[in-house]
Amino acid sequence: MTTIFDAPEDFASAALAGFCAIHGRHVRLVKGGVVRSTEVPKGKVSVVVGGGSGHYPAFAGYVGPGLADAAVAGDVFASPSTAAVARVCRHADQGGGILLGFGNYAGDVLNFGVAAEQLRAEGIDVRVLPVTDDIASSPADAVAKRRGIAGTVIVFKIAGAAAEAGLPIDEVERIARHANSRTGSFGVAFKGCTLPGAAAPLFTVPNGKMALGLGIHGESGIREEDITSASDLAKRLVRSLVAERPAGAKRVAALLNGLGSTKYEELFVLWHAIALQLKSEGLEVIEPEAGEFVTSLDMQGCSLSFLWLDDELEAYWRAPSDAPVLRRGAVIAANPTTDVLNEPEGQPVYLAASAASKASGVCIANMMQRLAAMLKDAEKDLGRIDAIAGDGDHGQGMSRGSAAAAAAASAAAAAGAGAASVLAAAGDAWADRAGGTSGAIWGLLLQSWSSSFKDDESVTTEAVVLGARLALNSVIRLGGASIGDKTLVDALMPFVETLEDRVASGKSLAEAWRDAAHAATLAADATSSLAPKLGRARPLAERSIGHPDPGAVSLAMCARTTAVLLREVS
Repeated sequence: MTTIFDAPEDFASAALAGFCAIHGRHVRLVKGGVVRSTEVPKGKVSVVVGGGSGHYPAFAGYVGPGLADAAVAGDVFASPSTAAVARVCRHADQGGGILLGFGNYAGDVLNFGVAAEQLRAEGIDVRVLPVTDDIASSPADAVAKRRGIAGTVIVFKIAGAAAEAGLPIDEVERIARHANSRTGSFGVAFKGCTLPGAAAPLFTVPNGKMALGLGIHGESGIREEDITSASDLAKRLVRSLVAERPAGAKRVAALLNGLGSTKYEELFVLWHAIALQLKSEGLEVIEPEAGEFVTSLDMQGCSLSFLWLDDELEAYWRAPSDAPVLRRGAVIAANPTTDVLNEPEGQPVYLAASAASKASGVCIANMMQRLAAMLKDAEKDLGRIDAIAGDGDHGQGMSRGSAAAAAAASAAAAAGAGAASVLAAAGDAWADRAGGTSGAIWGLLLQSWSSSFKDDESVTTEAVVLGARLALNSVIRLGGASIGDKTLVDALMPFVETLEDRVASGKSLAEAWRDAAHAATLAADATSSLAPKLGRARPLAERSIGHPDPGAVSLAMCARTTAVLLREVS
């Protein structure tokens, strides 16, 4: 159990600050992450990595010469926000372009992807690389759907070495993708992990059993088997990875990873058995590593990762690096940086607003306050639904995000902002504070909706309906989900279509919204019969059947809460 913390919600930020204080030779703290504290040549490709916290030493521990230039850190098990990714990338940019590396999780794909779009619009050449090494999460014929686990450090090491060698971004991207295509991981867990402040672990493993194919965000394995000897476990891990050996591959880089509560001595015992198994497979091991590289808070277990080497990849695997998590080879000369990081906070400036739009902005702020109160009360129930086939943090994320959105909307309304600015401020705050998939989606949803409003006009029924359609289109385009995938879209689409239909038939906004909220509720309930096709629940699809999707449920709850408010003010 994670026992040392002050406020649970501050655990990740406090841990990052402490890490930077200890490892100041390598990193310096910026809002939302870290950047190198040593000089970096102008024109160099910047390798920026990141994801949720709770995985130390991932991801800040990868920053240093020969590896990454910066890392973005979300809250525990939650993707960093779009704003955080973009902000850290701007600090790391040296003019040679940016390679963005992260594990292949829905929230990371969305947040890093949207940030990449923003940065490209600013003239920065950004390439996106989701790492897909977890062989348990998807079959070999659907590699693009695999999660990223401990193989991320291998892929980032290769990318960092290529960038440190001064290669252009096209080559760095090619080599990193080549490494990703030849990297595989498989893991087991003996005990689950517990979030800071939580009373129980996210999942449990029966005594005497081990969960195979675990996830690193508290997802349980795809199946359970009896705990076995180190020799038999080594055979299971090695043979699972060797089954996907590329033709002709005889050399392998291996990384044995502890998940947080596995003793190093246990890893060494297991590595002894793994080395014997690799020899029996006729494989040569090149510079193996054993230790903690991608943890899952206090989870007890381990994973094994292979990089199937060729001459090119072996050279970059052997190349020097100097980061807190991985130091090898000759010391890379690097002077402490002398530049000053500029992170202006300041007060936001809003466009001039009409009295009517200001009044609409106040209504929007009141709505956000209602949603925040409702989601705070529903936090445990939403977390319970999410824990069935996910990591159990949906309620926490929705509560945290909506509270931030309510505060930002109230501040904007108090500053005299109009409706468009108030809703946009709420969206930005929701995404920035909640992180994760739900934070990214709700931030995108509210931002897109706000584009149908104006700061010099009151909000009309037509603008509300148009905003709903814009929100749906944006979520589908950037989130990649469609009806039947068991996501928020399963409730959002019928909500939007019903809202449009009822308004077109002459109903008032309050009446149309009530009917739309009812349609969303029915649709959310109906997701119980679906198997998830996206996100963290997909590898545990069977467990999800019979239970509704938490994202669809929370959207329907928000729709119903707003329906009550509209009825009161109409």
